[in-house]
Amino acid sequence: MSDQQGELHSADGAMTRARRDLVVGGVLIAALVVLALSGWRFIGFAERLLGHGSNAQLAAGDRLLLSGLLLNLALILFGWRRYRDLAAATTQHDLAAARAMTLARIDELTGFLNRRAMASDGEALITQARRQGKAIALLIIDLDHFKAVNEVHGHLAGDTVLRAATDIIRRALPASAVAGRLDGDEFAALLPFDPRHAGAIDSIADYIVSALAQPLIARGVTAHIGASIGIARSDEDCQTVEALLRRANIAMQAAKGSGRGRHAWFDTSMERELISRNLIEAGLREGIPIGQFVPYYEPQVDLETNALLGFEVLARWEHPTRGVIAPDNFIPVAEECGLISELSIAVMRRAFVEARDWAPTLSLSVNISPAQLRDPWLAQKIVKLLVETGFPANRLEIEITESSLFQNLPLAQSIVGSLKNQGIRLALDDFGTGYSSLAHLRALPFDRIKIDRSFVTSINKDPESAAIVNAISKLGESLNLPITAEGIEDGDIRDRLRDMGCHKGQGWHFGKPMTVTATRRMLAERGLLPSARGSAAPVDEIRSARRTG
Repeated sequence: MSDQQGELHSADGAMTRARRDLVVGGVLIAALVVLALSGWRFIGFAERLLGHGSNAQLAAGDRLLLSGLLLNLALILFGWRRYRDLAAATTQHDLAAARAMTLARIDELTGFLNRRAMASDGEALITQARRQGKAIALLIIDLDHFKAVNEVHGHLAGDTVLRAATDIIRRALPASAVAGRLDGDEFAALLPFDPRHAGAIDSIADYIVSALAQPLIARGVTAHIGASIGIARSDEDCQTVEALLRRANIAMQAAKGSGRGRHAWFDTSMERELISRNLIEAGLREGIPIGQFVPYYEPQVDLETNALLGFEVLARWEHPTRGVIAPDNFIPVAEECGLISELSIAVMRRAFVEARDWAPTLSLSVNISPAQLRDPWLAQKIVKLLVETGFPANRLEIEITESSLFQNLPLAQSIVGSLKNQGIRLALDDFGTGYSSLAHLRALPFDRIKIDRSFVTSINKDPESAAIVNAISKLGESLNLPITAEGIEDGDIRDRLRDMGCHKGQGWHFGKPMTVTATRRMLAERGLLPSARGSAAPVDEIRSARRTG
């Protein structure tokens, strides 16, 4: 119910009550007038009755007078009783109307205003602040890990945690603030402040972030949630609640992207980034089905003999107007908007078709994103691709990053087991950068370890990097796990790695990622193509891979 509808409803109720009161009041007044006019006759009647005694015979007029008097008294009692009933009903109606008005404005779970009421009161607060020479700061407070509370403890526990979080937010806000619950685990607050002292808003935001970072204990449930806050201010050409909400939401997303558990003020660069991100997402949705995302191949070589051992498959976006776009620009967006699996499958399908007729000694290494490793059907999807394209499973190596294993090790074990059963090899990528490398090596049947490029590129400049690379090489040797080093940029790095016992590597020293045309040219020069040397991969199948990918 809107505020205007509520006012109309209240006005109609008041008019109805007024008409009822008028009717009942008229009946009572009429009865009292009749009683007053007949009172003097009643006095004479009473004297005659008392004078004659209890057995006296009443005259016909006296009997009529007595009947009228009794009727008049009954009418007065009826009117009074009716008035009381109507008054009670009116009170209940008023209470119900007031409750309906409250429910129309207040979020029943938290006691904060709902979004509509907050917007209405917020506009009034902005107008008032403008008259007083103040600005308004709008804070959007998003609970970072609240979804896990509902999943682990149930929705009743989630409601309890929400109320506990609401109490923390309420304590942090001044009396002049207008606070509301936007949706689910997202809150907003509008605060008047002196534009010259924005630090006061920072202090409030810091308190909320710090307090919500502590474990919340409510009715036996201990929840670790945390919060990210985005802030927008009205004195920067932003004079409506909706405009403030939009900017604060952009800032809140930036705070989440920076690692969560912090607050961020809106600035125009965030808006440009949002526009760019939305353009990339639209490009992904349009470009994946029509084959704009293609595999590039980075050579992997034997560090002793320089023999070509295979390639790592890397995605590139061949944009019709912007040219070739590197993965750092679109992979994070694909992961965020849930398109990474579709993108990866499309690139793998095309790579399998293109590399199927290369020398059987050449392998393909494909990196799997953490988001894909949460898909329980991942192994089946990869095996289906191999069957449909005819690419041998023993020539495929799936690379899994350490950080992705931290999220759900049991599911990763299931996926890895299914892939191993099909003859697919597995490599632990970015080794040394995760949380529990040795535990992962024990828990999962890896065939290879890949040393992160951050250690390799600085091996001749940083003694600590050299020590880490040497230790990983010795570990791989003791566990009978071959080592691949990525990021080899020059011959000196290659020689140092070779001396440490690392026998396989990749990097710009051996060649940058190449298109399939350049790759096949190199393979033809080395005699690593079938009898039709230098011929192109089956064109029809590649086109089919574009469509089905």
